Amino acid sequence: MSHEKKSRYEELMDSLRREPRTWLVTGAAGFIGANLVELLLALDQRVVALDNFATGYRHNLDDIQASVGTRAVDFRFIEGDIQDLDTCRAACDGVDLVLHQAALGSVPRSIENPIATNQANIGGFLNMLVAARDAGVRRFVYAASSSTYGDHPGLPKVEDHIGRPLSPYAVTKYVNELYAGVFQRAYGLQSIGLRYFNVFGRRQDPNGAYAAVIPRFVSGLLRGEPCCINGDGETSRDFCYIDNVLQANLLAATAEDEGVTDQIYNVACGDRTTLNELFRMIRDGLAEHRPELARVQPAYGEFRPGDVRHSQAAIGKIRRRLGYVPTHSVERGLREALRWYLVDVESGARSDPIRCSAGGAVVA
Repeated sequence: MSHEKKSRYEELMDSLRREPRTWLVTGAAGFIGANLVELLLALDQRVVALDNFATGYRHNLDDIQASVGTRAVDFRFIEGDIQDLDTCRAACDGVDLVLHQAALGSVPRSIENPIATNQANIGGFLNMLVAARDAGVRRFVYAASSSTYGDHPGLPKVEDHIGRPLSPYAVTKYVNELYAGVFQRAYGLQSIGLRYFNVFGRRQDPNGAYAAVIPRFVSGLLRGEPCCINGDGETSRDFCYIDNVLQANLLAATAEDEGVTDQIYNVACGDRTTLNELFRMIRDGLAEHRPELARVQPAYGEFRPGDVRHSQAAIGKIRRRLGYVPTHSVERGLREALRWYLVDVESGARSDPIRCSAGGAVVA
């Protein structure tokens, strides 16, 4: 009988079950945050969750509590805003590790309302750093963004080489990196930033003006609505399935090798998919269940301000230093995500009318 060597991530999950820790997840009712909470509870961890429901949903937390059953006794939810320092202090009390996902996302939203984006993403981030420092948190892992690369033309994107920001959102995420580095060097608060590249998967909301491209395509196709691609469709992105992101967060929070903190790491698959290719993959995957979708074609519109043309991550650094190995390619991730959306959308769980439209860049 063969015994394959476990990956660092598999070994970590075994270790966490043996020695539970106390985690704070901010933005816990959102797409990535809710998936993190669910995984941590499934690993028998103690979890504190913080969200103000500005972009997250209560039903995500209800679903989690239903799925983890009795493990939910180790779950404490705080409804509050990271823009309030006292709320941040209460959330950090007694916490070992912080996974900071709370933010106002979306490049277009930041262009329309830069003040709100700045207040949440910089003011709220600073509050969290102060609260974590004062509470003696062991490590602060935060959601950075591939938007930080801005207009740098190089591919693949390497952590140490960035360009000029193309949106207020990108500015705020870069400032987060600067602040986290200062707090480690000045106060000893260990931090790691994870630059997410176009995350997708279960619980990603298809509704609203700033919905990401994959759930909007899926929902639009299932509802028989036109899907519009901004630009010519040859814009490309490094789409990363949610399970890869969960792995990166847990590895970053617990890695003990010297020099792993006060660092930024790309979180992606290290590949590129054009929006035209993505549309075809989604359409063909859904057509296996809904044959009438097989011949649907997208519409095309103008390019969107603030978007970059191509994005692809170099993931060598996170492989070497954290032991990250993506478990899901775009194809595998889409297969799993489509199964989830077929149940979610067709059951009427998200009943708000939407329009399907995809821009060149939907970034974390």
